[in-house]
Amino acid sequence: MDTNADQAAEPSEPKDIPVQNKESTRYCWVCFATDEEDTEAAWVRPCNCRGTTKWVHQSCLQRWVDEKQKGGNLGKVTCPQCQTEYIIVFPNMGILVLLLDTVDSFIYKGCPFLAAGIVVGAIYWCAVTYGAITVMQVIGQKEGLSIMEQADPLVLLIGLPAIPVALVLGKMIRWEDAVLNFIRKNLIKIPIIRNFMPFRIEVSTNTGDSSNENDLPPLSNPVSATRVLCGALLMPTIANIFGKFFFDSVKSNFHKTILGGLTFIAIKGCLRIYHKQQQYIRQCQRKILDYTESNISTYLRNNRQSE
Repeated sequence: MDTNADQAAEPSEPKDIPVQNKESTRYCWVCFATDEEDTEAAWVRPCNCRGTTKWVHQSCLQRWVDEKQKGGNLGKVTCPQCQTEYIIVFPNMGILVLLLDTVDSFIYKGCPFLAAGIVVGAIYWCAVTYGAITVMQVIGQKEGLSIMEQADPLVLLIGLPAIPVALVLGKMIRWEDAVLNFIRKNLIKIPIIRNFMPFRIEVSTNTGDSSNENDLPPLSNPVSATRVLCGALLMPTIANIFGKFFFDSVKSNFHKTILGGLTFIAIKGCLRIYHKQQQYIRQCQRKILDYTESNISTYLRNNRQSE
């Protein structure tokens, strides 16, 4: 009886109660689900992350990888947190599938180079055609065809596409700026030139500003690629038209076109020099007015009239 009483008096040992550890609980960093919410889902730890972000559902990670690869299966995917590259393996589908994958990858990588070659080839043959048309236009149709038939094919394949290239390079020469700069610096001392067109000295005295080179507006306008290309390619046609209009008495079509081209270049150059000088004067003589009601109304009225 005493023994049973002693056993009843002794405190009972506590039983082991399982305590859920938050660190051991798996959270999917894609869908934010836990083990309790989805007990049948497959989990994976694909990177070096620690804590709650190291676990992810296999299906969630597959969808996320598909979004990153944008429908393909060749791009590398890394963890957005630790930048560890995921180890992605594929099942063995056989030699035929492997061969088709290799061919598809080769085509995918080679298509940009093939497309670039096609574009370059198209541009080259367009240049050859344009060169042939230019030869017949400048020399004459019969004479041009006769010369191209007697010429070496290698010379034609190199010389004909060089014609539009030479026209574009010639168009990029800004000789009007050089002439205008020479007139402003050297011929300003001649009274006839000074009275014929106002240049830098008169502009600076009219505005009252000092003739500091840094304060003056730029001489050249920005180069437009489309304008240069169009002007260069239209140059033979314009030269032919000017040659027929001004030098119709010349028998040789070649000489007629050359003279017409030089005439067009001279007329256009003079007009551009005059226009640039007027733009230069307008830039030097501009003023910024006070922000008053009268100036605002005048400014709006002038803009309305210009439109």
